[in-house]
Amino acid sequence: VLERSWEVVDSVSVSLRLWDTFGDHDKDRRFAYGRSDVVLLCFSIANEASLIHCKTVWYPEIRRFCPDTPIILVGCKNDLRHMYRDEEFLSLCRDRSPFYRLLSLCGRPLRVFDILPPEKGRAVAFEIGACYYETSVLTLYGVSELFENVIRAALVSRKQHHFWMTNLKHVLSPQLQAPFCPPMPELGELVVPPSQFEEHMEVLFNAQAYTDAIFVSEGVGIPSHRWLLAAMCSAFQQLFTCNIENQSLEEAESVSDASMESSLDSSQESENGDAEQATAERQLPLHSLFRLTVPYGSESAVTNCVPVQHRDSCQRYPEGVEQASGSLAACPAVVQNLNHLPFTAADVGQCEGLGHRGGLVVVLATQAVTPAALQECLRFLYTGRVDLTACPVAEIQEAASLINVPELMAYTNNTRIQEGGETRNTELVENFLKKRRSRLKDVCLNEGLFSDVLFQLDDGFCSAHRALLMARCDMMAAMFRGDFRESSAKVVHFPGARRECFERLLTYLYTDCVSDIMSTNECLDLIELANRLCLPRLICLMEQKVISELTALSSKDADAAHVLALTLLEPSQIHNADQLADWCLHHIAINHEYIKQQHKALLRSLHPENQAYLNQNQWPPTWYNKEMQVYERFSRVNRYKTKAKKLSFCPFSFRSSKAPKQLP
Repeated sequence: VLERSWEVVDSVSVSLRLWDTFGDHDKDRRFAYGRSDVVLLCFSIANEASLIHCKTVWYPEIRRFCPDTPIILVGCKNDLRHMYRDEEFLSLCRDRSPFYRLLSLCGRPLRVFDILPPEKGRAVAFEIGACYYETSVLTLYGVSELFENVIRAALVSRKQHHFWMTNLKHVLSPQLQAPFCPPMPELGELVVPPSQFEEHMEVLFNAQAYTDAIFVSEGVGIPSHRWLLAAMCSAFQQLFTCNIENQSLEEAESVSDASMESSLDSSQESENGDAEQATAERQLPLHSLFRLTVPYGSESAVTNCVPVQHRDSCQRYPEGVEQASGSLAACPAVVQNLNHLPFTAADVGQCEGLGHRGGLVVVLATQAVTPAALQECLRFLYTGRVDLTACPVAEIQEAASLINVPELMAYTNNTRIQEGGETRNTELVENFLKKRRSRLKDVCLNEGLFSDVLFQLDDGFCSAHRALLMARCDMMAAMFRGDFRESSAKVVHFPGARRECFERLLTYLYTDCVSDIMSTNECLDLIELANRLCLPRLICLMEQKVISELTALSSKDADAAHVLALTLLEPSQIHNADQLADWCLHHIAINHEYIKQQHKALLRSLHPENQAYLNQNQWPPTWYNKEMQVYERFSRVNRYKTKAKKLSFCPFSFRSSKAPKQLP
């Protein structure tokens, strides 16, 4: 220990030894004061009472036992200036010691106004004639600098009493301590929720909501959606767009077209939330839910598919009509033989008692396609997955060959390959899913193939498919599945949204991707719409895009980035874009001084809570800027004094004309 105590300061070798004051043992403390060269008077910067005791209790006692000994006032726990709010630091302290507390004397948690600014410690040091330093044993800030200047203070005091000692000639006075600048606050990592697009497509396949086609194989009905099958398979596209369907649909949709026109007029008149709807809409609900009530292999006809009727929120069942009175009977029906190998005939008509708009397409399959194999083919077109345990692989492969699904044929072939089959299937499924997203956007969204709902926006209309919207968005599912007027309306009035923004929303719902070409204001509009529909992943994707653009802009045009951060802060808070709001607050806080000078009006227009947060969390802090000004001023004074002292050694000493007459 004695060997480690030797230090060399200003070419003088000294031995630094510390002696404690024994805490509360008043009778033993005088031994510690005995022959001390320097007295360190310590207090906690998080406890104002300890600073007061330094002046009222400890300083008089020190001067009673050590009247001429130099005193250095030390502020401890400097790290608490920025770490008292760090959750990682607090949790670490709690884990290491259950008795650790960052509490004030009142028993409440430590707050920002409990931290003493450096100017208070310096004021007390000036009153007692001591030097002032701050340290932290956690971060080791100022520890070595403190003891180095402690040694200087002791040597300077000895030099004044032993002026003939030549080895103390070059000893300097205790130096000023540069102010402590807290580290720049780190911005949390942007988190984007994982995609649930594949899970939603699985829900779309299993829920069978608003299906408009049923495949019948061996007396078993399998509901499906024409728009998705036509987009994913050329055979289904040819099947559902043949002349027989077009001819039959003209008859089946004659009543529906008139209902659509009346719905357009009634939707404009119901902006004030009128509880009633047109009579045609009440009598003709748009779609029904079909669920299979029998397992595969049972001898059941198509009529065993039980439809669930959707009603207006204010509509009651007509007299004499029971709730479960719907049956899957085609009236009128148009039957025609098909040339497609796996299918023999198609029956197009309306569900009896349900008023199904556009009719329900019933497709009869040949005996070469089993119900289980047909369902797995449809599952693959929906989700890109196959349940190989549902039926023999050979039946699935044969059905895929008849329907002409090359991806499924390759998938089943790869399952028989022992080496490399899984890797090939993984690549095949990835490519198929990319193709599915592209086809859904091009065929279903852009062309509007077999769309069954029309949204009336502020500046136009957008068509979509109810089933996909229900699978992708909980708000849409509640609106179309519940007893609301939108569940049976042909036109859904959607105020407060523009067509361009709503099309971007539909692009995300259909493809799980967002457009790369959007301005900041357009992104903000989409965030507002996503917040209305409770789509947190879309909000995070928009936040990620806006933050990346603002980060790139800040390196090119910092002033423009400051303005955008100020304008985006409060709208992002309103629309629950919390990560974007945190980024804006962080950006404004670390550039607070510049923004305060250049954009004072925008800064003052913020909400008072935001202004208070920025004043409290700005970086560098206000107290650091004040301390830096004091440090620079005293450093200037010390340089002038040193220069004047060097010029005073000539025979005709004089004061330099450049030396200031008073402190700047």
